[in-house]
Order: sequence, then structure tokens, then C-alpha cells
Amino acid sequence: MAAALLFHSCPSAVIPRKCAVKITRYETKEDDPERDNLADQVTMEGPLFPLINKTVQAVEKIMSSVKVWTTDGLKNLKYPPEAIWEVIVNALIHRDYSISDDSQILIYNNRIEILSPGRLPGYVTVENILDARYARNSKIVRTLNRYKNAPNKDLGEGLNTTFQKMKEWGLKPPEIYEDKNYVKVILPHIPLAAPTEAILKFLALNDSITNHQARDITGIKSEHLVKIEFYKLRDEGFLERVPDLKGPKSAWQLTTLGKEEIKRQGMC
Repeated sequence: MAAALLFHSCPSAVIPRKCAVKITRYETKEDDPERDNLADQVTMEGPLFPLINKTVQAVEKIMSSVKVWTTDGLKNLKYPPEAIWEVIVNALIHRDYSISDDSQILIYNNRIEILSPGRLPGYVTVENILDARYARNSKIVRTLNRYKNAPNKDLGEGLNTTFQKMKEWGLKPPEIYEDKNYVKVILPHIPLAAPTEAILKFLALNDSITNHQARDITGIKSEHLVKIEFYKLRDEGFLERVPDLKGPKSAWQLTTLGKEEIKRQGMC
């Protein structure tokens, strides 16, 4: 099994298990996407070392076409490259290959979900995964380590890098779950900053902000909950509604006091 996964040009053709990678792009933030939200789907196959590289490149290509509002304006969806790399590597080399299922990578507007078939190996748990060292597929791990540019680190070490890089980029930490017969890792595209701080940072570079833009930059899904953040800033005297813009076009702008607050915090 290990030899086929590592060296055969199409492992799923010679082993009685599904072992490809499926990358799916959903144009939504919802937890339960509908068929209409499906924008793209691609299946990746091949020996593990090149498969890891091809998978990472495919994910980065898909992300480059996704536009999201950030505190710096409308930008391409971006994550720390090291975080993407380490999560995909872990998903492919530590998955349970006795289960006939493909590894899944789901790209949403506000997160990436990586589903690796099988439960966590040995004594590894969600709670100790950053410290535990246990390789389910020891032959695969050892062989990949012999490559000149070895893709893998010890279980836990790569995930530690993921957590560290997400923090350095100002994004919320990864979420790790055991979901039915999968290990699921979620990389949220949500800033560490408090919602009110993110809104002020956005307005330091832009004249106004809409509810939709605020939901993108804060990671808050509810239109009503974003309104509450606007009202907090309004009550502090930092925001006011843009005159003559009502309904779906309504937006907020800084008051004189709000502009002074941005200067005080060094946001501009």
C-alpha cells in the first residue's frame, strides 16, 4: 500500500481504496452550501510527493480568484502559505488509507476546510495534537523524509507552524475536530482584531463601510450582529450614517471624533 501511494503514477488504479484529493470551491460562507453555490471541483491523483505539491498549487490557484473585503480593501483570499502547506501535508500522509474515501479540501468565501479520512491515530487527541508524536503511516513518513525537500515534519510540529503563522497574519487560529470518520481542520479567514477595531481599520483607508463589507472583514455572518457593532461605534461618537443612503445601500462613515480616534490609535 505504501509503495503504491508513494511511487505509482495513479495509486487508486492499483489499490482497492479511494485515495485521491478532491478540491471543491463553494461561493458562500454558509455551513451547509447548496448546489447553486458549487463553483468548481477538481480531483487530484498521483504519487504522494508530487501530489502534495500539485494540491497546494491548485488550492492557491483557486484562492487567487476569490475576492474578499479586508481591512485593506477588496483583496484576493490569502492565507499564510506555510499554513496551507502543513495542513495539506498532514491530511495526506497521516490519513487512514484503510478507509476508501478521498481527502477533501473545501474552499469557502471565509474559510478552508480540510477533511482527512479516519480518526486521529493512536493516543493523539484534539487536545494534545500539538504536542503528541505518533505516525499512523510510518513507512510513508520515513520515505518522504528521505526526499531532498522533504514535505513532512513530525505530527504536531507542522500544525504548530500552522497555528504560529495564522497568528502572525492576524487571523484566528485553526479549528480541529473529529467529525464522524474524519479529522477536520478549519482555517478561518477571520481577523484576530475585535469587530469594532476591524471596522475602524477599514475606515482608516476607506470613506465608508457597508454591512456586507463589515461582515467580510469581521467574520460575523449575521447582518443584525454587525449592526450591533455599528451601533457600539455610533454610541461612542465614532460613526454616523452616510446621508441619503438607505436600505441595501446604507453605509456608515467616520465622525470628526472617529477620525481623531483613528489618529490616536495610529491606524492611518
